[in-house]
Amino acid sequence: MNDAFVFIYFFLFAIILGASFAFMWKSMDLMFKELDKPPQKIHPEMRDIKPNDELLVFKIKEED
Repeated sequence: MNDAFVFIYFFLFAIILGASFAFMWKSMDLMFKELDKPPQKIHPEMRDIKPNDELLVFKIKEED
């Protein structure tokens, strides 16, 4: 009876190990495919904007 529990434990452990390896492999594959894509073009009006520059935002609040 005890050997059956050990077998079930290691069987489930192998399934979890295989699933986590497959997940890691697929995640890394997707990341490398994303890095191979050309960079997105910047809108012409946004070329002069530097990081941390404040931008004017206009929001309309609808009052009922």
